[in-house]
Amino acid sequence: MKLASVVHRGKPLVAAQVDETKLVAVDALAALARAVDVLPAPVDDMLRVIALPPARLAALASALERVRSGESAVETIRADAVEWRPPVPRPGKICAVAMNNSASNERKISAPDHPAFFLKPASCLVGHLEPIRIRPYYGSVHPEPELAAVIGRTARDLDVDGALDVVFGYTIFDDVTSNGMRAEDRFHYYAVYASEKNPDETVRVEQHLSYAGRYKGSDTFGAMGPWLVTRDDVPNPDDLSVVCKAGDETIADDSTRYYNYKVAEVIAFISQFQTLEPGDVISFGTAFKPGSTRKSIHHANLQRIPGPIEITIEGLGTLSNPVILEQRELGRWRRASAAKHNRGTSKI
Repeated sequence: MKLASVVHRGKPLVAAQVDETKLVAVDALAALARAVDVLPAPVDDMLRVIALPPARLAALASALERVRSGESAVETIRADAVEWRPPVPRPGKICAVAMNNSASNERKISAPDHPAFFLKPASCLVGHLEPIRIRPYYGSVHPEPELAAVIGRTARDLDVDGALDVVFGYTIFDDVTSNGMRAEDRFHYYAVYASEKNPDETVRVEQHLSYAGRYKGSDTFGAMGPWLVTRDDVPNPDDLSVVCKAGDETIADDSTRYYNYKVAEVIAFISQFQTLEPGDVISFGTAFKPGSTRKSIHHANLQRIPGPIEITIEGLGTLSNPVILEQRELGRWRRASAAKHNRGTSKI
């Protein structure tokens, strides 16, 4: 099934796709399945659907087929009459994997031998057709088209062979990124560690790092949707074509088969450190290969390109978001006396 979180006539609900132009409310499917205890009605929260046991989810899928065949006269909803929201509007966490496409390997000077991931806040999310909002002080901003999984049950310390069993479904994710703010938040410094030879002494190690809070987590930096496609309809998440367009120009034409770390591997690895919970989102890395014009995602600076940004993943649909440039400068955030409290250069 293709499920979505939408607002219809001012009311939030979860809907399923009937065809390219029509949806049906999941609570209507529950009633049709003669299992009104399946879900409380009206259904306005995807987490309730995710929590369903397999048999009840199958009952909803069977009811949907009756609607599609015309066997049932359940009222449908025009797809162009709803406001789209992220499939899971407020996930507990969004884990995104960094530099997971083999096309980026030649750029690596050094890299870990495991998936490296960071967290994005739920407040960064927008749904299908909702705008990505960019401000001048963000600097250069570009889209990053990615496959994402939504977790279906609580899990910790997963083995790779069973990792896909905890997935409820898959969706499209745009990991919007600001190179401008990444550069501004970069530190070149000496990290201080206890000496391996003498724990009572410290050593200084030169390092470069940047923190992702602003350049990955600003508002609207996580477009997601339109659909949450149940796992049974995505037999192989490691072999899906991914196409991204900025305006009318293709800036990525790639496949999930080129991920360094496969979907199950990423899920299993993250679960060794953080408990996965229903509704959590894991995004697996950017479709990086340029389009036929040889322009890549890094040419798509949203400060200059009006959009829309469209991401199509095989079997998952197309996520489209307009781009709005907000002519707003950085607000006053520093007190006039703040500089007086700078302690100067550390001697550590």
